[in-house]
Amino acid sequence: MAEWTSAVGAAQLARLITSQQERNSVPGARKPPAYRTLADGIRLLVLEGRVPVAARLPAERELAVALSVSRTTVAAAYEALRGEGFLESRRGSGSWTSVPAGNPLPARGLEPLPPEALGSMIDLGCAALPAPEPWLTRAVQGALEELPPYAHTHGDYPAGLPALRRMLADRYTEQGIPTMPEQIMVTTGAMGAIDAICSMFAGRGERIAVESPSYANILQLMRAAGVRLVPVAMADGLTGWDMDVWRQVLRDSAPRLAYVVADFHNPTGALASEEQRRAMVEAARSAGTVLVADETMVELQVEPDLVMPRPVCSFDPAGSTVITVGSASKAFWAGMRIGWVRAAPDVIRSLVAARAYADLGTPVLEQLAVNWLMRTGGWQEAVDMRRRQARENRDALVRAVRRELPDWEFEVPAGGLTLWARAGGLSGSRLAEVGERVGVRVPSGPRFGVDGAFEGYVRLPFTVGGPVAEEAAARLAAAARLVGTGAGDSSGEPPRTFVA
Repeated sequence: MAEWTSAVGAAQLARLITSQQERNSVPGARKPPAYRTLADGIRLLVLEGRVPVAARLPAERELAVALSVSRTTVAAAYEALRGEGFLESRRGSGSWTSVPAGNPLPARGLEPLPPEALGSMIDLGCAALPAPEPWLTRAVQGALEELPPYAHTHGDYPAGLPALRRMLADRYTEQGIPTMPEQIMVTTGAMGAIDAICSMFAGRGERIAVESPSYANILQLMRAAGVRLVPVAMADGLTGWDMDVWRQVLRDSAPRLAYVVADFHNPTGALASEEQRRAMVEAARSAGTVLVADETMVELQVEPDLVMPRPVCSFDPAGSTVITVGSASKAFWAGMRIGWVRAAPDVIRSLVAARAYADLGTPVLEQLAVNWLMRTGGWQEAVDMRRRQARENRDALVRAVRRELPDWEFEVPAGGLTLWARAGGLSGSRLAEVGERVGVRVPSGPRFGVDGAFEGYVRLPFTVGGPVAEEAAARLAAAARLVGTGAGDSSGEPPRTFVA
């Protein structure tokens, strides 16, 4: 059986390599042999995630024609990659990308920071902001006032409180997407929603197509479920989605599910256009794939004049292809563990029935709080406050990073909570390790890829601002200097830890 889960065409790979060489070329520099240049180019594309791990590469003859080089050059490059552990081959199955042993997926960077470290560590691990007061307090007080009638019931609402289901359905309807309460299930956060969907649609060994990079915690959830992740490389910059690649992957791999974050993608911040959303839905429908659209970041547009594209589910009027996931965690507060699923009524019924063997339901008080916010206008007030805070933090972090780390590359997103930065040729994993030792916590790029991709990246959430953002950038610069000189190697003396 073949070990690859997707394929890269000769023309596509040639385009990626040519673009990379043009970007990285240095006038007057000595050029290595052609095979070495090609091998290094493919290896870098894998490490950056532009070519997924476990992607079948074109045959030697096909790639030679596409690149206008000799077949001998391609054969030598492939052989070099096999020797380095970045390529595996089997007679009759072709060659596919891999990462060598010893490139483990970093385990740190997204878990909550331990309380004892709060005084000395700047935490850029979690893309979450403090609660938007006074709206949290007001929402809880409003929920307590509405709680007594529910206290006289059993308190189990597997589909969610009827009032909140109706409120969420009405919000979709107001966007021009007719929705009934029967199409809504309230969950314990977006993670609870994705877990329920994966459990129902994708058993152990099933394939799920995911953006590459994608949200690290969701990738880990899926790995724990035993599914086979099929990474689909993102296009350059904030343009996001290469639909030719998506069509090919969905056609060739026929995954049971595809998971996408079309609204201020985590971690890149990309925003899918309406044309991309329509094409994504059409490709999924043609392949028989259920498309899971995560709208967790949708309300976090930080540019006031930005016109948002229509939701992904608006391009699936029959409701047979798209399942939408929403959440209060990013738009309001991560401590408000309320999420929801919008899907066809029969899908919702099946998800609700399965909860009897999972978490039974979502806390009533928190549901009442979210419903109170949405009913009274407090939700919009809180979201507006969140947008202003995110914009100020983003601008402060961008200025600080550009000043302290001028060789780092990133594009400034129009929304969401994250910058996706190429770390000037340094190892993201080493930066994460050394960063914690100098007082700044940052997740490395491989956390957001499949099987070790994106080693040269880090994710920078704009969750701190002002002097704290400046100090965070200064500490990152200190970590970068240590990594760049090798002084931060764990075999040496640990560097001094800064105290905030």
